[in-house]
Amino acid sequence: MCGIVAILGQDEAAPILMEALRRLEYRGYDSAGISTLYKGKLQRQREVGKLAVLSNLLVRDPIRGCIGIGHTRWATHGPATIVNAHPHHGRTVAVVHNGIIENFQEIRQELSDYQIQPSSETDTETVVLLCQYFLDQGLTPIESVQKTVSQLQGSFALVFLFEGEEDTLIAARHQSPLIVGYGENEVYLASDEIALAGLVKRITHLHDKDLVHITREKTHIIDGSGNSVERDQKAISIDLTKISKGGHKHFMAKEIYEQPKTLGRAIDKFQTYGAWLQPESVVNGLAEAERVELVGCGTANYACQVAGYWFESLAGIPASCTIASEFASRHRSPAPSTVGVFVSQSGETADTLTALRHLSQHHCKSLAILNVLTSTMSREADYVISIDAGTEVSVASTKAFTSQLNILAALAISTGYIRGHIDQERYQQLLTELTRLPGLVSVALNNDDAIKSIAKAMGHSTSVLFIGRGTMFPLALEGALKLKEISYIHAEGLASGELKHGPLALVDDNMHVVVLAPSGKLFPKIASNTEEVKARGGKILFISDSKGIEAAALGVWKSISMPDIDPILAPILYAVPLQLLAYHIAVHLGTDVDQPRNLAKSVTVE
Repeated sequence: MCGIVAILGQDEAAPILMEALRRLEYRGYDSAGISTLYKGKLQRQREVGKLAVLSNLLVRDPIRGCIGIGHTRWATHGPATIVNAHPHHGRTVAVVHNGIIENFQEIRQELSDYQIQPSSETDTETVVLLCQYFLDQGLTPIESVQKTVSQLQGSFALVFLFEGEEDTLIAARHQSPLIVGYGENEVYLASDEIALAGLVKRITHLHDKDLVHITREKTHIIDGSGNSVERDQKAISIDLTKISKGGHKHFMAKEIYEQPKTLGRAIDKFQTYGAWLQPESVVNGLAEAERVELVGCGTANYACQVAGYWFESLAGIPASCTIASEFASRHRSPAPSTVGVFVSQSGETADTLTALRHLSQHHCKSLAILNVLTSTMSREADYVISIDAGTEVSVASTKAFTSQLNILAALAISTGYIRGHIDQERYQQLLTELTRLPGLVSVALNNDDAIKSIAKAMGHSTSVLFIGRGTMFPLALEGALKLKEISYIHAEGLASGELKHGPLALVDDNMHVVVLAPSGKLFPKIASNTEEVKARGGKILFISDSKGIEAAALGVWKSISMPDIDPILAPILYAVPLQLLAYHIAVHLGTDVDQPRNLAKSVTVE
């Protein structure tokens, strides 16, 4: 979602703020702005659109000062306009904010009784007006922030800048991440480590309800009970060299091509018999579970759906998969023997965090599968496993998805072996297949040129269907999502058996249908569904292994040949051509591949 940066330093703040904001572009935004203090007075520049627009404004009309705050806004309350862009100013206070203030209307109404009216449509400006009100009552900046925060409901990361206070930044967080970074004679705040890469060596992740008062001499943290606390300082985990495009045109292309390495890195953890059972407490907890609840959003949810098949077929454990935003709405009272598996790249996904907390209230164990081990979810889950995919910058998830699948597969296989649901021979067979995956993905990437050619022909499509059976059904959903989010072409993923129950009416000679058909016991059925589409003139892109193509690809529009793999693990491998297809269609159409419109990388509001 939105991005926050702030600096209290020795040099001009505006250029540093702009560079840090550029590193947060991947989170998604539609306006941006910065505020500084110079000779005790607040200055501000804001613009709608890309950071380049704001940068050009700052060249024409620069603002000065060694202390400042910056923000990239993803519109929620009110459209993307300059008046709605952050930072928001009162007469003597400026604020940037990530999150949602749920009771902002009630606060507005209370302020209106004092003839205090907003000038924007945002919930954030309410924070500014409330803080300014307390300042006008004679409270100090820290007292004003404490009283303001105590009245807020919802999620927030807030940074406050005050006129006349050139040695003070005050910040607070609740259910929205915020980090303190320590440089040479300067202190930073940011919503994401990536903003501080190269600027600091040590960081502190603030906890929920923490308030921090920063001066050049001291960083003072106060917890939700009003007590002074020390939070751990850690080395920043992001290397600037890891967030370059590495010679690729887009981060998405780089991240697709990193998958042999990221899968190999995870598999290295499981090289030996014993290591497959690590962390042992996690697998033992799953082995004793009577039910597994798998929860995620978007791409992570599709990884959960695949894993649901795995836990039932490989481990013999009943599994449910629920979209995180709908989890609490089902009013479940799960048995304590249930284990919740929560999948999130960032570990800050608001809906998934809410679901985790809901399950924890019912005394169920929780396992978080994450890419960011310093996240809120990593602190709140009972067990945590890193997918170790490295920084993923593109909004459209690729390497994180296959790494999530990799970990979930390893867990299902190990749990099934401990429970005696699969024997030693099958266990070893599946381990061997997993260790083959990095090499098989490398082979699948060799289809890149062929897929690029196919993408040009599909670029004119107005709608595309993706179909599959079993574990390939969730992958069809993921393939459709990838195409939608970066090319803006409507796409739909279907269980292929559902074609005849309605969607077949859509098929004509203008409809492209992507068929996911690895060889295996389900292949005859998906081959029959392919014939149904073929009979109605649909343009079939048939993705299968050589055996499948030989058996069923006659008369299809195009085919992509994949390496042989055990069908149970095929979703990990078959994700690759779907990623390449979406990528090349988006490039052909000229869309913003890494930062698609209306979307954000980390969704930290519900």
